[in-house]
Amino acid sequence: MAGIFKAYDIRGIYGTDLTDDIAFKIGRAVATFLKPKTFVIGHDMRPHSTPLFNAMAKGLTMQGVDVINIGLASTPMSYHANGKLGADGSAIITASHNPGEWNGMKICREKAIPISGATGIADIERIVNEESFDAPAAKPGNVTAYDIKPEYFAHIRTFAKIKKPLKVVIDYANGMGISEGGVFTKEMFNITPMYDVLDGTFPNHEANPLDLHTLHDISAKLKEGKYDFGIAFDGDADRAGFLDENGEVVTMDMITALVAQSMLEEFPGAAIFYDLRSSWAVKEVIEEAGGRPMMSRVGHAFIKAQMREADAVFAGELSGHYYFRDNYYTESSSLAAICVANLISKTGKTLSELIKPIKRYFAAGEINSKVADVQSVFKRLDAKYGDARKFQLDGNSYEYADWWFNVRSSNTEPLVRLNLEAKTKAQMEQRRDEVLALIRK
Repeated sequence: MAGIFKAYDIRGIYGTDLTDDIAFKIGRAVATFLKPKTFVIGHDMRPHSTPLFNAMAKGLTMQGVDVINIGLASTPMSYHANGKLGADGSAIITASHNPGEWNGMKICREKAIPISGATGIADIERIVNEESFDAPAAKPGNVTAYDIKPEYFAHIRTFAKIKKPLKVVIDYANGMGISEGGVFTKEMFNITPMYDVLDGTFPNHEANPLDLHTLHDISAKLKEGKYDFGIAFDGDADRAGFLDENGEVVTMDMITALVAQSMLEEFPGAAIFYDLRSSWAVKEVIEEAGGRPMMSRVGHAFIKAQMREADAVFAGELSGHYYFRDNYYTESSSLAAICVANLISKTGKTLSELIKPIKRYFAAGEINSKVADVQSVFKRLDAKYGDARKFQLDGNSYEYADWWFNVRSSNTEPLVRLNLEAKTKAQMEQRRDEVLALIRK
């Protein structure tokens, strides 16, 4: 069981780290910690997700909790079910983009508010380890099935303003994008599907659009024919990657800028969050579209909390998570795709034409460095860049008139992560090498 309780979820190799017995105990621990009356559970397509569901539901019902079984579902659907059905909590059984031998759980309290390490996962871990569960209920809870898909699909479809069907390639990666993609009608998209058979062993490639190797097949397919764009889902469909009509990968911060434009047409003047690793261009585009740009730290639990506080309509994260107030401040990858399609349909421009004016700067991409002493890295950076505008929303950010960088430490490893951007390519490369030399000294 060592190490399965992470910063944002519970995750481990099935049968070794995460067993049915542990899932049963997690069910009891969640009931003890949250004291829910009703609890939603969905699961992905991995072969061991069903036994984990059965074990977790058994633990919850033993404690008197009524379980609403939404069955095979994407993570965005599980969040929607939590909010829509007025449940006291939810779990989706998935290991997201991890390989097939992994599994896990993403747990929320009421209103799809995520439980993180600091807000409950550590408590659940302690209750499991100590077996300090509440006494079993005199009357066990029931398990009832509920199909959330029709309501979720109908709700997300209300945002579509696509004049005629766009030609789209979708790489479902054998994952839950197959369910999430049920939102798309033939009036929206003429779909060329790839890897659209549910298979939790991921026989074609890892379901992770952040890994550019996984996008080779969809890129090749887009280059073969005349398509408008491509969508690549991750394993549980709470993230999506996008490629333009030429098969070129569009970075997630550029998609954040486009979705922001689309949402601001619907909600003028609204607050929109972008994560602090995003290009300066994202903030500028939000301002140009009449919105209120707000910077967030990295991590879905933080972003969702900041969105609620500011009543933001949308937030985008560089990892391909797109959050919407209208999905209970949680992800909806299908709604992000609809927003991109709305802009293409409205403007008559291709995706590459929409992105071109936003590509204003040159980013280094996220670069990880193994370091012996994280604090000494920050001291060296402070000494060298003491004249920068510095802020500490997440790690240290240093801003100059023509370039900026952020350095964050990993929660789990002796790593620091660098993101850097400059006004010219030459300057980006020079500053990147300069900062990396200091980090790795």
